[in-house]
Amino acid sequence: MNHKYDIKDIHLAPSGQQKIDWAYRNMPVLRSIEERFIEEKPFAGKRIAVSVHVEAKTACLARVLRSGGADVFLTGCNPLSTQDDVAAALVADGMSVFCVHGADEALYHKHLRDALSIGPDIIIDDGGDFAALLHTGESDKAATLLGACEETTTGVHRLRILEEAGKLSYPVIAVNDAQCKHLFDNRYGTGQSVWTAIMDTTNLVVSGKTVVVAGFGMCGKGVAMRAKGLGAQVIITEIDPVKAAEALMEGYSVMTMDRAAEIGDLFVTVTGCKDVIAKRHFEIMKDGAICCNAGHFDVEVNITELEKISITKYEARPNVIGYTLNNNRTIFILAEGRLVNLASGDGHPVEIMDMSFSLQALSAEYVLKNYASLERKVYDTPKEIDETVANLFLKTKAIGIDALTPEQQKYISSWSLEGE
Repeated sequence: MNHKYDIKDIHLAPSGQQKIDWAYRNMPVLRSIEERFIEEKPFAGKRIAVSVHVEAKTACLARVLRSGGADVFLTGCNPLSTQDDVAAALVADGMSVFCVHGADEALYHKHLRDALSIGPDIIIDDGGDFAALLHTGESDKAATLLGACEETTTGVHRLRILEEAGKLSYPVIAVNDAQCKHLFDNRYGTGQSVWTAIMDTTNLVVSGKTVVVAGFGMCGKGVAMRAKGLGAQVIITEIDPVKAAEALMEGYSVMTMDRAAEIGDLFVTVTGCKDVIAKRHFEIMKDGAICCNAGHFDVEVNITELEKISITKYEARPNVIGYTLNNNRTIFILAEGRLVNLASGDGHPVEIMDMSFSLQALSAEYVLKNYASLERKVYDTPKEIDETVANLFLKTKAIGIDALTPEQQKYISSWSLEGE
C-alpha cells in the first residue's frame, strides 16, 4: 500500500469494517449521494483533509468523498473519540488515516498536521482544530485552500470571530447551522447519544434524579428533553434570558449554577464555554454527584480545580473517575470531561448522522463548484442543500408531502389581499 497512515493496529480492521458496514446500511441518504458521486466524480483530482470524530459514521463520509474522486486524508478531532478499529479498517481499504485513541496532546496535533500535509483543496473541520493550525503554524496551506466546511457550533463560533476581525483566510460553509443539522443532529442526536452514554457508563437509573443541564441551545434542548422523558426532574442553567424564559415555558426549573450545584444529582454541560462548573460548585455538591460534558472541548467542567481540592482520586468504573474532597464527599467525572457521548459511547445515532454527513458531502461539492465567487466569509449552508437532504430523507422513508398549486404560490407571493 502506498498510502500514509499512523494508527494503533492494522489487525483491528475486521472489527472496524463490521461497524462501518452496519452504519453504511443505515445511511440511505448518504448512499444515494454516493451513487451520483461515483458517476460524476465531482472531486476528481482534488485533495480533502478531514478532521472529525473517527468512528463508523464518519468513515462512511470519508469513503463517499473518495467515491467522488477525492484523495482523502483523515484525522480525529478528539483523541478519546477515535475508534482504533475503524481507523484500521479505513487504512486496510487504502485510505490515509492519522489518529490513535487516547493520543497525548503532542501526538494529536502531529496527526492534525499529518492530515494537512496533503495540501488540501478543501477541509472538513469539526471544532476548528484545522482552522487554528491554518491561521498559525500551517498558514501557508491556507493560501491554496478553496474553502472549508465546519461541523459544530464551537467551530462556527470561532470562525465567525475570525471573520469579524478580518482574519479569516478562506471561505467556510457553516454546516452546523443548516436546518437539517442543528434541528436534528444537535437536538435529537445529542439528546439520545448523551443519555445512552451516561446510562451505559454508570449503569444507574435516570428516573427520579435531579438532572442539571447547563445551556439551552439546540443540544441542551435535546439533552433536557430526553432527561425529562426518562423521568428526571430537570433544571436548566443559562446566561441568555430568552433561552431561560423558553426553558421555563417548557416546564423546566431555571436557576443559577450556584444554586443548582447544591441540589443536582447529575450535571451535563452543553455550552461551548469554559468553567461552567468550577471549584465553588464542586465544594457544595452532594456526595456522589456526577458531572459530564457534552460540549466540544473539555473545558466546561474544570477538572484542574477539582483535582486541586481533592484528597484522593480513583477509577470507580471504566470512564468514571471519583474525586474525594476534604469534606468526604465524592464527585464523579465521566469521560475525563470530554464529549461524553463520543468519549464514552458511539456518538449520535446512525440515521441522524446520515443527514449531517450528507450535508457535509454536498457542501464540500458546493465549495468546489463556487469557490471562485466565494469571499473569505462564513456562509450559511445554501437552502437548496438543506432541502435536497430533507427530500432525500423523506424519500427513504417513503413519505410524500404536499406542494403548492400555481394559484397558491401566486397567493402567498403577493402583497394583495385580493381573493380573501
